[in-house]
Amino acid sequence: MQTHHDKELSELRDKLLTMASHAESAVTRAVQAVVNRDEKLAAQVRADDNILDDFEVELDEIGVRLLAKAPLASDLRLVLMVMKISQNLERVGDEASKIANRARDLAHEPPLKSNLDIPKMAQLVLEMLKSSLDSFVRRDASAARALIPRDKEVDALNKQFQSELIELMTKDTANIRRCLWLTIVSKSLERIADHAKNVAEDVVYLCEANDIRHAGK
Repeated sequence: MQTHHDKELSELRDKLLTMASHAESAVTRAVQAVVNRDEKLAAQVRADDNILDDFEVELDEIGVRLLAKAPLASDLRLVLMVMKISQNLERVGDEASKIANRARDLAHEPPLKSNLDIPKMAQLVLEMLKSSLDSFVRRDASAARALIPRDKEVDALNKQFQSELIELMTKDTANIRRCLWLTIVSKSLERIADHAKNVAEDVVYLCEANDIRHAGK
C-alpha cells in the first residue's frame, strides 16, 4: 500500500511533468507564432505564462512541506531536484514569452528575406528539453549525460544566426529592427537549451549524487 509520503512524492513528480508539458507547448507555440506571423497565437503564449509561474510556486510549497519531514537522502535529492527543475521550466516559459513578444512585433513588419532556419533550431532545442525530462522520468543518468553536449550545437547555430543577422543589418539599415527582433528569438532559444542542459545535470545529481555542473563533461 502506498504511504502518504509516497503519495506526496508522486504528486510532486506528476505536477512537475504537467508543468513540463506546458513549458514545451509554450515554446512550440511561440516559434509557430514567429514562423506563421500569428499575432493571436503570440498573445495566447504571453497570457499563459502565469500558468508556469503558478506551477513553480505550488511545487515549491509542496517541496518545502516534504523537506520539513526530514526525508531519506534519496527522497531529499528528488525533492530538491524537482524544485530546481521547476525553476528552469519557469524560465523556459519566460523565454517563450520573449519569443512571442517578438513574434507580435514581426507580424507587423514585412517578412525578412534571410536563410535563418528558426524551426530547425527550435526542433533541436525542444528535443533537448524533451530528452532531459524523459531522463528524469526514467531516472536515466546516462541519457542525461548524452544530451548535454548537444547544447554546443545550439550555441553554434545561435552564433551562425547572429552573424547572418549582422550582415543583413549592415547591408540595409531598413532591416535593423527586424534583425534585432530575430536576434532575441535566437538568443531565447539558445537559453532554453541551457535550461534543458541544467535539467539534465540535475538528473545526473538525482541519480548519482554527483554534481557535474562545473566538471568536465
